[in-house]
Amino acid sequence: MRALLIGREPPVNLGCEYVTGEPYDGVVMGSLTISQLLRFREEPVLEALAAGKSVFLYTPGLPEAPKNRALAGSLASAQRELKSWGVVFTDGGRKRLITAEEARVLRSSGKAPAPGAVLTPLAREIMEQE
Repeated sequence: MRALLIGREPPVNLGCEYVTGEPYDGVVMGSLTISQLLRFREEPVLEALAAGKSVFLYTPGLPEAPKNRALAGSLASAQRELKSWGVVFTDGGRKRLITAEEARVLRSSGKAPAPGAVLTPLAREIMEQE
């Protein structure tokens, strides 16, 4: 998958070829600052979500505020909002990201995603089709 990279490149391989502009199949957010997360307005990400493209957020790149409960609560709320928009959170670990394109290949070959795989919303729809 060709992915537009926002922030730092994740230190783990997410199975993406990173690009700096169009065309791209999805977006990977490798890191966000506290202000970026609280006032999320990354235009390429919002455009990708509106177009139904896959958007992934590398969770170890998320900011934390362990010594300020109010700020930590606001950061958690901002994360919930991103999830509700369809952003897929990943730590890049054993969970394999399955995009719509990969789901079509799996479905056509009669295979299922590996246990613990994370499917994008569109990939989940494709796998659930009868």
